[in-house]
Amino acid sequence: MIDVMYFAWVRERIGESRERVETQAATVAGLVDELKAREPRYALAFEDLSALRVALDQELCDFDSPLDGVREVAFFPPMTGG
Repeated sequence: MIDVMYFAWVRERIGESRERVETQAATVAGLVDELKAREPRYALAFEDLSALRVALDQELCDFDSPLDGVREVAFFPPMTGG
């Protein structure tokens, strides 16, 4: 089981801020594919991966990063400074 967290508009589209997910995915991209297949709200949230960032156990990573040993995945839009 992996804790999956959603922030900002990702959270708004999915309708929750966190959930525990059982996954067979080997990578973040595989997890995203599993989530998108669940319901239209996930498909909407993940329709443009270039508009998203991901962190594994609070470390920024790429969507092709492996999930082996990961406890937490967080999805959020790019941060802006100011």
